[in-house]
Amino acid sequence: MWDIYEYLKSPELVVKVQEFFGIQYKDKDVPETATNGLVKNHSGRRKHEKVQHPVPGESDNGDESSSAEEELRCRITNKFWYYLFVMGTELGDEIFYASFIPFWFWNIDGAVGRRMVMVWALVMYIGQGLKDIIRCPRPGYPVQKLQKKWALEYGLPSTHAMVSIAIPFSVLIYTLDRYQYSATVGIVISIIWSTVICFSRIYLGMHSVLDIVAGLVLTGLLMLPLIPFVDWIDIHILSHKFSPALVIVISILLITVYPSADRWTPTRGDTTLCLAVCVGIQIGAWINFQAGDMKVPTTEPPYPVIWPSHRLLGQILLRTVLGLCAIVATRAIAKSVSYAFICAILGKSRDQVRQSPDTLENRTKILVDLFYKYFTYFWIGFNTQYLLPNFFKLLGIGRPDFYTEI
Repeated sequence: MWDIYEYLKSPELVVKVQEFFGIQYKDKDVPETATNGLVKNHSGRRKHEKVQHPVPGESDNGDESSSAEEELRCRITNKFWYYLFVMGTELGDEIFYASFIPFWFWNIDGAVGRRMVMVWALVMYIGQGLKDIIRCPRPGYPVQKLQKKWALEYGLPSTHAMVSIAIPFSVLIYTLDRYQYSATVGIVISIIWSTVICFSRIYLGMHSVLDIVAGLVLTGLLMLPLIPFVDWIDIHILSHKFSPALVIVISILLITVYPSADRWTPTRGDTTLCLAVCVGIQIGAWINFQAGDMKVPTTEPPYPVIWPSHRLLGQILLRTVLGLCAIVATRAIAKSVSYAFICAILGKSRDQVRQSPDTLENRTKILVDLFYKYFTYFWIGFNTQYLLPNFFKLLGIGRPDFYTEI
Protein backbone atom coordinates (compact mmCIF):
# COMPACT_ATOMS: atom_id res chain seq x y z
CA MET A 1 0.00 0.00 0.00
CA TRP A 2 2.83 2.38 0.87
CA ASP A 3 4.50 1.58 -2.46
CA ILE A 4 1.32 2.60 -4.30
CA TYR A 5 1.21 5.85 -2.31
CA GLU A 6 4.82 6.66 -3.14
CA TYR A 7 4.31 5.78 -6.81
CA LEU A 8 1.26 8.04 -7.20
CA LYS A 9 3.06 10.84 -5.36
CA SER A 10 6.32 10.59 -7.33
CA PRO A 11 7.39 13.51 -9.58
CA GLU A 12 8.68 10.95 -12.09
CA LEU A 13 5.08 9.82 -12.74
CA VAL A 14 4.12 13.42 -13.48
CA VAL A 15 6.99 13.63 -15.95
CA LYS A 16 5.77 10.44 -17.66
CA VAL A 17 2.29 11.94 -18.07
CA GLN A 18 3.77 15.15 -19.44
CA GLU A 19 5.93 13.24 -21.92
CA PHE A 20 2.95 11.14 -23.01
CA PHE A 21 1.14 14.34 -24.03
CA GLY A 22 4.09 15.76 -25.94
CA ILE A 23 6.31 17.58 -23.46
CA GLN A 24 9.91 16.82 -24.33
CA TYR A 25 12.49 17.39 -21.60
CA LYS A 26 15.79 18.84 -22.81
CA ASP A 27 18.01 18.04 -19.85
CA LYS A 28 16.09 15.59 -17.72
CA ASP A 29 19.24 13.68 -16.85
CA VAL A 30 21.36 16.73 -16.04
CA PRO A 31 21.71 17.28 -12.28
CA GLU A 32 20.52 20.66 -11.06
CA THR A 33 19.93 22.45 -7.82
CA ALA A 34 16.77 24.45 -7.18
CA THR A 35 16.82 27.27 -4.66
CA ASN A 36 14.05 29.85 -4.14
CA GLY A 37 12.56 29.20 -7.57
CA LEU A 38 15.94 29.35 -9.32
CA VAL A 39 17.13 26.52 -11.52
CA LYS A 40 20.72 25.76 -12.52
CA ASN A 41 21.20 25.16 -16.21
CA HIS A 42 23.94 23.34 -18.10
CA SER A 43 26.59 25.99 -17.54
CA GLY A 44 25.90 26.25 -13.82
CA ARG A 45 24.23 29.70 -14.04
CA ARG A 46 20.98 30.16 -12.13
CA LYS A 47 17.94 30.95 -14.17
CA HIS A 48 14.39 31.72 -13.13
CA GLU A 49 11.73 29.22 -14.04
CA LYS A 50 9.21 30.75 -16.38
CA VAL A 51 6.13 31.87 -14.47
CA GLN A 52 3.51 31.62 -17.17
CA HIS A 53 2.93 29.24 -20.04
CA PRO A 54 5.89 28.48 -22.31
CA VAL A 55 5.84 29.22 -25.99
CA PRO A 56 4.59 26.10 -27.81
CA GLY A 57 7.19 24.61 -30.10
CA GLU A 58 10.13 26.41 -28.48
CA SER A 59 13.30 25.18 -30.14
CA ASP A 60 16.18 23.49 -28.34
CA ASN A 61 18.55 26.28 -29.30
CA GLY A 62 16.19 29.03 -28.15
CA ASP A 63 15.58 32.25 -30.07
CA GLU A 64 15.98 35.96 -29.71
CA SER A 65 12.48 36.40 -28.24
CA SER A 66 13.11 34.13 -25.27
CA SER A 67 15.33 35.71 -22.63
CA ALA A 68 17.87 33.80 -20.57
CA GLU A 69 15.73 34.15 -17.44
CA GLU A 70 12.83 32.37 -19.16
CA GLU A 71 14.71 29.32 -20.37
CA LEU A 72 12.77 26.10 -19.90
CA ARG A 73 14.03 22.58 -19.49
CA CYS A 74 11.34 21.28 -21.84
CA ARG A 75 9.63 22.04 -25.12
CA ILE A 76 6.05 21.58 -26.33
CA THR A 77 5.84 19.15 -29.25
CA ASN A 78 2.04 18.80 -29.39
CA LYS A 79 0.20 22.11 -29.46
CA PHE A 80 -3.24 20.48 -29.35
CA TRP A 81 -2.72 19.01 -25.89
CA TYR A 82 -1.01 22.18 -24.73
CA TYR A 83 -3.90 24.48 -25.63
CA LEU A 84 -6.53 21.97 -24.52
CA PHE A 85 -5.02 21.65 -21.06
CA VAL A 86 -4.31 25.36 -20.69
CA MET A 87 -7.98 26.02 -21.40
CA GLY A 88 -9.02 23.06 -19.27
CA THR A 89 -7.24 24.30 -16.17
CA GLU A 90 -9.10 27.63 -16.47
CA LEU A 91 -12.34 25.74 -15.71
CA GLY A 92 -11.21 25.85 -12.08
CA ASP A 93 -10.21 29.52 -12.01
CA GLU A 94 -11.91 32.71 -10.81
CA ILE A 95 -12.51 33.99 -14.35
CA PHE A 96 -14.49 30.87 -15.19
CA TYR A 97 -16.54 31.08 -11.99
CA ALA A 98 -17.25 34.78 -12.57
CA SER A 99 -18.60 34.09 -16.07
CA PHE A 100 -20.13 30.60 -15.87
CA ILE A 101 -22.11 31.08 -12.64
CA PRO A 102 -23.80 34.36 -13.72
CA PHE A 103 -24.48 32.95 -17.19
CA TRP A 104 -26.19 29.96 -15.62
CA PHE A 105 -28.40 32.13 -13.39
CA TRP A 106 -29.36 34.60 -16.11
CA ASN A 107 -29.98 32.14 -18.91
CA ILE A 108 -30.64 28.62 -17.64
CA ASP A 109 -31.98 27.79 -14.15
CA GLY A 110 -31.56 29.60 -10.83
CA ALA A 111 -32.88 26.73 -8.71
CA VAL A 112 -30.17 24.41 -9.98
CA GLY A 113 -27.69 27.28 -9.85
CA ARG A 114 -28.24 27.91 -6.12
CA ARG A 115 -27.66 24.27 -5.30
CA MET A 116 -24.63 24.01 -7.57
CA VAL A 117 -23.02 27.08 -5.99
CA MET A 118 -23.58 25.79 -2.46
CA VAL A 119 -22.05 22.41 -3.31
CA TRP A 120 -19.11 24.20 -4.97
CA ALA A 121 -18.56 26.51 -1.98
CA LEU A 122 -18.68 23.71 0.60
CA VAL A 123 -16.42 21.43 -1.43
CA MET A 124 -13.92 24.25 -1.91
CA TYR A 125 -13.97 25.08 1.80
CA ILE A 126 -13.22 21.50 2.78
CA GLY A 127 -10.61 20.97 0.07
CA GLN A 128 -8.75 24.22 0.67
CA GLY A 129 -8.80 23.67 4.42
CA LEU A 130 -7.37 20.17 4.05
CA LYS A 131 -4.52 21.54 1.95
CA ASP A 132 -3.36 23.70 4.84
CA ILE A 133 -3.84 20.87 7.34
CA ILE A 134 -2.06 18.13 5.35
CA ARG A 135 0.60 20.52 3.93
CA CYS A 136 1.71 18.24 1.12
CA PRO A 137 4.02 20.07 -1.33
CA ARG A 138 3.44 20.19 -5.06
CA PRO A 139 5.61 18.07 -7.38
CA GLY A 140 9.31 18.94 -7.25
CA TYR A 141 12.30 18.18 -9.44
CA PRO A 142 12.48 16.87 -12.13
CA VAL A 143 8.97 18.19 -12.90
CA GLN A 144 8.90 21.33 -15.04
CA LYS A 145 5.98 23.52 -13.92
CA LEU A 146 4.40 25.19 -16.92
CA GLN A 147 2.24 27.33 -14.67
CA LYS A 148 2.89 28.98 -11.31
CA LYS A 149 -0.41 30.74 -10.55
CA TRP A 150 -1.33 28.47 -7.62
CA ALA A 151 2.22 27.53 -6.66
CA LEU A 152 1.98 29.10 -3.18
CA GLU A 153 -0.77 26.65 -2.19
CA TYR A 154 -0.08 23.15 -1.00
CA GLY A 155 -1.01 20.33 -3.35
CA LEU A 156 -3.14 17.66 -1.70
CA PRO A 157 -6.02 17.38 -2.37
CA SER A 158 -6.29 19.06 -5.75
CA THR A 159 -9.21 21.49 -5.53
CA HIS A 160 -9.24 21.66 -9.33
CA ALA A 161 -10.00 17.95 -9.31
CA MET A 162 -12.63 18.48 -6.62
CA VAL A 163 -14.35 21.25 -8.59
CA SER A 164 -14.18 19.08 -11.73
CA ILE A 165 -16.55 16.72 -9.94
CA ALA A 166 -18.56 19.19 -7.85
CA ILE A 167 -19.75 21.52 -10.63
CA PRO A 168 -20.63 19.27 -13.59
CA PHE A 169 -21.95 16.35 -11.56
CA SER A 170 -24.03 18.50 -9.19
CA VAL A 171 -25.58 20.12 -12.26
CA LEU A 172 -26.17 16.67 -13.74
CA ILE A 173 -27.80 15.30 -10.59
CA TYR A 174 -30.00 18.34 -9.97
CA THR A 175 -31.19 18.52 -13.59
CA LEU A 176 -31.83 14.82 -14.26
CA ASP A 177 -35.24 14.87 -12.56
CA ARG A 178 -35.96 18.47 -13.53
CA TYR A 179 -35.52 18.38 -17.31
CA GLN A 180 -36.13 15.91 -20.11
CA TYR A 181 -32.76 15.13 -21.65
CA SER A 182 -30.48 12.16 -22.19
CA ALA A 183 -28.72 11.10 -18.99
CA THR A 184 -26.03 9.47 -21.12
CA VAL A 185 -25.18 12.76 -22.79
CA GLY A 186 -25.00 14.49 -19.42
CA ILE A 187 -22.74 11.83 -17.96
CA VAL A 188 -20.40 11.88 -20.98
CA ILE A 189 -20.09 15.69 -20.84
CA SER A 190 -19.42 15.58 -17.09
CA ILE A 191 -16.75 12.89 -17.44
CA ILE A 192 -15.00 14.74 -20.29
CA TRP A 193 -15.15 17.99 -18.28
CA SER A 194 -13.59 16.34 -15.23
CA THR A 195 -10.98 14.42 -17.23
CA VAL A 196 -9.68 17.50 -19.05
CA ILE A 197 -9.32 19.48 -15.82
CA CYS A 198 -7.57 16.65 -13.96
CA PHE A 199 -5.08 15.87 -16.72
CA SER A 200 -4.42 19.58 -17.19
CA ARG A 201 -3.14 19.87 -13.63
CA ILE A 202 -0.68 17.00 -14.09
CA TYR A 203 0.30 18.18 -17.57
CA LEU A 204 1.14 21.65 -16.26
CA GLY A 205 3.20 20.11 -13.47
CA MET A 206 1.05 21.58 -10.70
CA HIS A 207 -0.19 18.34 -9.12
CA SER A 208 0.92 14.79 -8.61
CA VAL A 209 -1.34 11.91 -9.60
CA LEU A 210 -1.92 11.36 -5.87
CA ASP A 211 -3.24 14.93 -5.48
CA ILE A 212 -5.73 14.32 -8.29
CA VAL A 213 -6.87 10.91 -7.06
CA ALA A 214 -7.30 12.24 -3.53
CA GLY A 215 -9.40 15.15 -4.80
CA LEU A 216 -11.63 12.90 -6.91
CA VAL A 217 -12.18 10.30 -4.18
CA LEU A 218 -12.80 12.91 -1.49
CA THR A 219 -15.34 14.79 -3.60
CA GLY A 220 -17.13 11.58 -4.54
CA LEU A 221 -17.52 10.80 -0.84
CA LEU A 222 -18.56 14.35 0.01
CA MET A 223 -21.21 14.47 -2.71
CA LEU A 224 -23.12 11.56 -1.15
CA PRO A 225 -24.32 13.61 1.87
CA LEU A 226 -23.96 17.07 0.27
CA ILE A 227 -26.39 16.55 -2.63
CA PRO A 228 -29.44 15.71 -0.46
CA PHE A 229 -28.37 18.14 2.30
CA VAL A 230 -28.07 21.09 -0.11
CA ASP A 231 -31.40 20.17 -1.72
CA TRP A 232 -33.03 20.21 1.72
CA ILE A 233 -31.34 23.32 3.13
CA ASP A 234 -32.06 25.40 0.02
CA ILE A 235 -35.81 25.37 0.70
CA HIS A 236 -35.27 26.20 4.36
CA ILE A 237 -33.00 29.15 3.51
CA LEU A 238 -35.67 30.56 1.19
CA SER A 239 -38.52 30.18 3.69
CA HIS A 240 -36.92 31.00 7.08
CA LYS A 241 -37.34 34.65 8.07
CA PHE A 242 -33.93 34.85 9.73
CA SER A 243 -31.99 33.21 6.89
CA PRO A 244 -29.91 36.27 5.87
CA ALA A 245 -28.54 36.73 9.38
CA LEU A 246 -27.92 33.00 9.81
CA VAL A 247 -26.05 32.46 6.55
CA ILE A 248 -23.87 35.55 7.16
CA VAL A 249 -23.01 34.50 10.71
CA ILE A 250 -22.29 30.88 9.71
CA SER A 251 -20.09 31.93 6.78
CA ILE A 252 -18.09 34.34 8.96
CA LEU A 253 -17.66 31.62 11.59
CA LEU A 254 -16.38 29.24 8.91
CA ILE A 255 -13.85 31.83 7.77
CA THR A 256 -12.82 32.53 11.37
CA VAL A 257 -12.17 28.89 12.25
CA TYR A 258 -10.41 28.17 8.95
CA PRO A 259 -7.30 26.05 9.65
CA SER A 260 -3.90 27.74 9.59
CA ALA A 261 -0.92 26.44 7.64
CA ASP A 262 2.72 26.71 8.71
CA ARG A 263 3.13 29.58 6.24
CA TRP A 264 0.94 32.06 4.40
CA THR A 265 -1.05 30.64 1.49
CA PRO A 266 -3.89 32.20 -0.55
CA THR A 267 -6.31 29.37 0.28
CA ARG A 268 -8.13 31.22 3.06
CA GLY A 269 -8.79 34.21 0.82
CA ASP A 270 -9.97 32.00 -2.04
CA THR A 271 -12.30 30.15 0.31
CA THR A 272 -13.71 33.45 1.58
CA LEU A 273 -14.43 34.37 -2.03
CA CYS A 274 -16.42 31.17 -2.61
CA LEU A 275 -18.44 31.47 0.61
CA ALA A 276 -19.22 35.14 -0.05
CA VAL A 277 -20.58 34.43 -3.54
CA CYS A 278 -22.79 31.68 -2.09
CA VAL A 279 -24.09 33.95 0.69
CA GLY A 280 -24.88 36.77 -1.74
CA ILE A 281 -26.79 34.41 -4.04
CA GLN A 282 -28.77 32.86 -1.17
CA ILE A 283 -29.78 36.24 0.27
CA GLY A 284 -30.81 37.50 -3.16
CA ALA A 285 -32.98 34.41 -3.66
CA TRP A 286 -34.44 34.85 -0.14
CA ILE A 287 -35.57 38.40 -0.96
CA ASN A 288 -37.30 37.20 -4.13
CA PHE A 289 -39.03 34.40 -2.26
CA GLN A 290 -40.15 36.57 0.66
CA ALA A 291 -41.48 39.21 -1.76
CA GLY A 292 -43.60 36.58 -3.48
CA ASP A 293 -41.75 36.94 -6.77
CA MET A 294 -40.58 33.35 -6.76
CA LYS A 295 -43.57 31.13 -7.43
CA VAL A 296 -44.10 27.39 -7.45
CA PRO A 297 -44.23 26.02 -11.03
CA THR A 298 -47.72 25.19 -12.26
CA THR A 299 -46.57 21.92 -13.83
CA GLU A 300 -44.62 19.04 -12.35
CA PRO A 301 -41.10 18.22 -13.56
CA PRO A 302 -39.43 16.95 -15.63
CA TYR A 303 -39.77 19.91 -17.99
CA PRO A 304 -38.93 19.82 -21.69
CA VAL A 305 -35.73 21.58 -22.72
CA ILE A 306 -36.71 24.70 -24.67
CA TRP A 307 -34.10 25.58 -27.24
CA PRO A 308 -33.90 29.35 -27.80
CA SER A 309 -35.18 31.04 -30.93
CA HIS A 310 -33.20 33.74 -32.72
CA ARG A 311 -34.96 36.37 -30.61
CA LEU A 312 -34.17 34.55 -27.36
CA LEU A 313 -30.56 34.08 -28.46
CA GLY A 314 -30.30 37.82 -28.90
CA GLN A 315 -31.70 38.35 -25.39
CA ILE A 316 -29.25 35.80 -23.98
CA LEU A 317 -26.35 37.63 -25.61
CA LEU A 318 -27.62 41.01 -24.37
CA ARG A 319 -28.15 39.76 -20.82
CA THR A 320 -24.71 38.17 -20.75
CA VAL A 321 -22.84 41.20 -22.10
CA LEU A 322 -24.65 43.73 -19.91
CA GLY A 323 -24.47 41.46 -16.89
CA LEU A 324 -20.77 40.66 -17.14
CA CYS A 325 -19.97 44.35 -17.60
CA ALA A 326 -21.97 45.05 -14.43
CA ILE A 327 -20.12 42.26 -12.59
CA VAL A 328 -16.75 43.73 -13.59
CA ALA A 329 -17.91 47.16 -12.41
CA THR A 330 -19.24 45.68 -9.17
CA ARG A 331 -15.92 44.01 -8.46
CA ALA A 332 -13.92 47.17 -9.12
CA ILE A 333 -16.16 49.48 -7.08
CA ALA A 334 -16.77 47.11 -4.17
CA LYS A 335 -13.08 46.23 -3.90
CA SER A 336 -12.01 49.87 -3.85
CA VAL A 337 -14.70 50.94 -1.37
CA SER A 338 -14.25 48.00 1.01
CA TYR A 339 -10.44 48.22 0.96
CA ALA A 340 -10.52 51.93 1.75
CA PHE A 341 -13.17 51.43 4.45
CA ILE A 342 -11.41 48.67 6.38
CA CYS A 343 -8.04 50.45 6.14
CA ALA A 344 -9.65 53.63 7.52
CA ILE A 345 -11.23 51.68 10.38
CA LEU A 346 -7.84 50.14 11.22
CA GLY A 347 -6.07 53.46 10.82
CA LYS A 348 -3.74 52.13 8.12
CA SER A 349 -2.67 53.49 4.76
CA ARG A 350 -3.99 51.52 1.78
CA ASP A 351 -0.64 51.64 0.02
CA GLN A 352 1.12 50.57 3.18
CA VAL A 353 -1.15 47.56 3.58
CA ARG A 354 -0.90 46.56 -0.08
CA GLN A 355 2.89 46.70 -0.06
CA SER A 356 3.27 44.85 3.23
CA PRO A 357 4.41 41.20 3.02
CA ASP A 358 2.03 38.24 2.95
CA THR A 359 2.86 36.42 6.18
CA LEU A 360 0.92 34.74 8.95
CA GLU A 361 2.23 37.41 11.33
CA ASN A 362 0.82 40.23 9.20
CA ARG A 363 -2.67 40.01 10.71
CA THR A 364 -3.64 43.47 9.48
CA LYS A 365 -3.22 42.53 5.83
CA ILE A 366 -4.97 39.20 6.37
CA LEU A 367 -7.97 40.98 7.94
CA VAL A 368 -8.07 43.58 5.17
CA ASP A 369 -7.88 40.94 2.43
CA LEU A 370 -10.59 38.78 4.00
CA PHE A 371 -12.90 41.76 4.54
CA TYR A 372 -12.62 43.15 1.03
CA LYS A 373 -13.00 39.72 -0.57
CA TYR A 374 -16.08 38.90 1.50
CA PHE A 375 -17.68 42.28 0.82
CA THR A 376 -16.79 42.34 -2.88
CA TYR A 377 -17.87 38.82 -3.75
CA PHE A 378 -20.98 39.02 -1.61
CA TRP A 379 -22.17 41.83 -3.87
CA ILE A 380 -21.17 39.92 -6.98
CA GLY A 381 -23.30 36.99 -5.80
CA PHE A 382 -26.18 39.25 -4.75
CA ASN A 383 -26.19 41.14 -8.04
CA THR A 384 -26.01 37.88 -9.97
CA GLN A 385 -29.11 36.51 -8.24
CA TYR A 386 -31.19 39.59 -7.47
CA LEU A 387 -30.30 43.02 -8.86
CA LEU A 388 -29.28 42.12 -12.41
CA PRO A 389 -32.12 39.65 -13.17
CA ASN A 390 -34.63 42.25 -11.95
CA PHE A 391 -32.86 44.90 -14.02
CA PHE A 392 -33.14 42.63 -17.06
CA LYS A 393 -36.85 42.27 -16.36
CA LEU A 394 -37.30 46.05 -16.30
CA LEU A 395 -35.55 46.24 -19.69
CA GLY A 396 -37.89 43.58 -21.07
CA ILE A 397 -35.09 41.06 -21.63
CA GLY A 398 -35.56 38.97 -18.49
CA ARG A 399 -35.48 35.19 -18.69
CA PRO A 400 -39.13 34.06 -19.04
CA ASP A 401 -39.11 31.47 -16.21
CA PHE A 402 -36.95 33.43 -13.75
CA TYR A 403 -39.61 33.69 -11.04
CA THR A 404 -40.50 30.01 -10.89
CA GLU A 405 -37.19 28.80 -9.53
CA ILE A 406 -37.96 26.72 -6.48
